[in-house]
Amino acid sequence: MSIKLVVCDIAGTTVVDKDFVSVAFVEAFLEEGIDLDPIEIKPLMGFKKTEAIMQVLNNIGSEYDDAVVMRIHDNFERIMIRFYSNSNEVEGLPGVEEFFDFCRENGTLVALNSGFPRKIVDVIMDRLGWVENGQVALTIASDEVAAGRPSPLMIHELMQKLEIQNSSEVLKVGDTMVDIQEGHNAECGKVIGITTGTYSREQLEVYAPDHIIDNLLDLKRFL
Repeated sequence: MSIKLVVCDIAGTTVVDKDFVSVAFVEAFLEEGIDLDPIEIKPLMGFKKTEAIMQVLNNIGSEYDDAVVMRIHDNFERIMIRFYSNSNEVEGLPGVEEFFDFCRENGTLVALNSGFPRKIVDVIMDRLGWVENGQVALTIASDEVAAGRPSPLMIHELMQKLEIQNSSEVLKVGDTMVDIQEGHNAECGKVIGITTGTYSREQLEVYAPDHIIDNLLDLKRFL
């Protein structure tokens, strides 16, 4: 079947991320008195943020309750909203808007999903204007479904809202382990890793995407 819907991750896949997210995580934990190395954060990029926070706390053997998790999450959200609202480094990756336009011209829908909560996704979209100008049909955030990646729920919700009946008509692209796992769990027709974000080509290969690309424009050959 032909691809009718492309589901793209945000940070590191369509939006530039020069370790902005992992640095914000480190700052958020530091406000709770926990000093982390950014390398402890990188493997958890792409996860729902509350789940990533709990994994970090478990990994370092720190005792915590829901209140600690939510304080760190709220710190992270505030730091990221400030960054995405004000930084002049908030921009799409090379070729992204050209790819969006290619999809629109060829009748392929584009949706974005993210491990970010809705508040952060909205700030990014307000800055870039992709939904407003019709390049992106729909966005979904990890706090809008019962479970974040690698659960397929975000993709399933996008399919339902965009009236895509068969997951074989969906292409999922992302820069992290959980993006690839999410695509496989949703049984997408194509699951593509991209090297523009957190994971290298060698790191992505471990999770068996169908293909690995270096630029979103490389997806044209699959559509």
